[in-house]
Amino acid sequence: MAVGDISAQKNAGDLAALIARAAADSQAEGRSLPPVERWNPPFCGDIDMEIRADGTWFYMGTPIGRASLVRLFSTVLRKDEDGKTYLVTPVEKVGIRVEDAPFLAVEMAVEGEGADRVLSFRNNVGDVAAAGPDHALRFEIVGEQRQLKPYLHMRGRLEALLARPVMYELVELGEVVDLDGEEMFAVRSGGVWFPIMPADELERLSA
Repeated sequence: MAVGDISAQKNAGDLAALIARAAADSQAEGRSLPPVERWNPPFCGDIDMEIRADGTWFYMGTPIGRASLVRLFSTVLRKDEDGKTYLVTPVEKVGIRVEDAPFLAVEMAVEGEGADRVLSFRNNVGDVAAAGPDHALRFEIVGEQRQLKPYLHMRGRLEALLARPVMYELVELGEVVDLDGEEMFAVRSGGVWFPIMPADELERLSA
């Protein structure tokens, strides 16, 4: 059996038990999440697990319906320099597929105004992050329809794609400002301006 194709042999329950033990060890040490960035286990191949663009997790073609199991798997996600996403434990690293971003931001909260405004986001597995110096927002415009796709940095190299209703809430807070000599449509949070698009691009899309 090739090391890169172990999906038929890998048992999700066994993997979940291993991750649960790693999570329990981290909680005993007072950590909220396992220190996956510090672990360097051997690569054990890819498994047939995928995170779809809508945040749904699939294992061997079947949606993982247990929210607690999805949450458990999400705590040991890591995206490495090779651009691939893995589930990482102290003893093994297995590759999974991610259609877009591994998380989906499903709720936004606004605190303060102007320079004091902070935008906080909750993702589909219950993590919360406030956009600012440590959690940047970035924006892509893709496809023939010029679709806007906002992303929020969560941890490591992992991001959350903002769900469409959240994106609309965010865009409503945008302003046209001068950033480094260019007129940009941008949003501010945590004392940082995050450029969404050039102001003239906004005008074209709004026409």
